Amino acid sequence: MNILDKIIFVKQKEVSKNRILYPIQKLENSILFNRKSISLVRSIEESRTGIIAEFKRKSPSKGIINDTASMEKVVKDYEEAGASGISILTDFSFFSGKNENLTKTRSIVSIPLLRKDFIIDEYQIIESKSIGSDVILLIAEILSKKEIKNFAALAKSIDLEVIIEIHSEKEIEKLTDDSDIIGINNRNLRTFIVDSKNCLKLVSKVPKNYMKIAESGITDVKSILDLRKNGFQGFLIGENFMRDKDPGNSCRNMIKALKSHENKNHINNEI
Repeated sequence: MNILDKIIFVKQKEVSKNRILYPIQKLENSILFNRKSISLVRSIEESRTGIIAEFKRKSPSKGIINDTASMEKVVKDYEEAGASGISILTDFSFFSGKNENLTKTRSIVSIPLLRKDFIIDEYQIIESKSIGSDVILLIAEILSKKEIKNFAALAKSIDLEVIIEIHSEKEIEKLTDDSDIIGINNRNLRTFIVDSKNCLKLVSKVPKNYMKIAESGITDVKSILDLRKNGFQGFLIGENFMRDKDPGNSCRNMIKALKSHENKNHINNEI
């Protein structure tokens, strides 16, 4: 089994267990379930950066990335740095995440939160809303077109925005009208190898009416500027920040450099 197959195998067991421990009715009665979601689409459109900063402690391919940083400090720092949104890994078995991380973050920040996990069941969509998410990720590689359509429709019905993540051209046919954002991932989820050019290869093939975000392998301002020129408005960055002992500061420095570059360009254009 490759990494993705292992994740899905474990996820199926996890969902079955959670259905018993936390029935849907209980999730729907949670305090956060009826809150008005914060739009990531609007936040990206109004932002000068489009950066979605991610909190993750480990990954299946890299092992521990950062197990010392305070989550509360990191997410607050991300918001203060000017991130358009925050992505929280909630998978425990492979990423050392947990649902409580997202709920706690929701109580600390007031920008959109993406629940980053491997959604394979409608139960997880209800769960996402109940723990404080504003946006969910649907991974085209692990879902059929029908599942994506049904899952996206359910998400929209409970006021969640939807990112459909693709990695290859054949997955473009799975896109649905209920998608708010298309995420193109540079990382192959079966091998976890990153091809930093994958986003640029696929972007022209995705219909223009979708907002597009680039995921994985984004390490500097130049990468963001290149992606922006090619139609990307959002940039999901996790490992690059989390490898720093102070991830919030790393995010702040990148956003500062990005804004500095834009200001120079603006001045040059006016001269």
